[in-house]
Amino acid sequence: MITFPDGTVVPALGQGTWNLGDSPASRNAEIRALRTGIDLGLTVIDTAEMYGNGRSEDLVGEAIRGRRDEVFLVSKVLPSNASASGTIEACHASLDRLGTDCLDLYLLHWRGRFPFEETVAAFESLIDEGSIRAWGVSNLDTDELQSLPEGCQTDQVLYNLTRRGPEFDLMPWSASMKMPVMAYSPVEQGRLLGNPDLTQIARELGATPAQVALAWTMRTSSVLAIPKASTAEHVLENAAARDLHLSDTDLERLDRAFPPPTHPEPLEML
Repeated sequence: MITFPDGTVVPALGQGTWNLGDSPASRNAEIRALRTGIDLGLTVIDTAEMYGNGRSEDLVGEAIRGRRDEVFLVSKVLPSNASASGTIEACHASLDRLGTDCLDLYLLHWRGRFPFEETVAAFESLIDEGSIRAWGVSNLDTDELQSLPEGCQTDQVLYNLTRRGPEFDLMPWSASMKMPVMAYSPVEQGRLLGNPDLTQIARELGATPAQVALAWTMRTSSVLAIPKASTAEHVLENAAARDLHLSDTDLERLDRAFPPPTHPEPLEML
């Protein structure tokens, strides 16, 4: 489980939705995947107005219909919309597509031209009117996090075995603030799965490479992983990563195969 600064507790494994909703032919399978995830306790669902120009939010809205109270729902505002009035308008549009009256967490997708103070003031207005319960950010580096007004609940960043830069300074600082990180693309959009070192370790553990990669991402109590799965079978595979224990030896082998950072690195994005 993961605890946000405001005390909210959620599962450490959720569901991402980047590229979901783009294909009408896949819609039913994708809805079934999201509902299967909810059944399995993967109740954090992350989406964004940018994903498919709202199609992902529309898909999520259909998937959670009748089950909204079971879900911790996250969406994001584009930086181009993150003005005082634009943030509020974008949030209301997201709520309409999602078929709900409140988001559990609303994130600034990445930094844009509007000052943080302006966007955060809009977030606070949305909290006051009951449209969101909390706010956070995405794709912000350590120095940007340190300049935020109080109230940020998380930073959603690219983090996986091949993208370990956040471990050097961003994650230690976030941990000092008791603020968990959300890890998107925790299996590098599938590119990790063919890595021979990861494949060998997974074989020895009786697991799949994806399960090892996810278990590694969740090895501490400060990272919430949100892998995307477009089929129920893929969701079942992801969910099983929660039961996979990585020993100190396993972690050392993964460190040798995917070395941790030794100096500050610019935050990467996909």
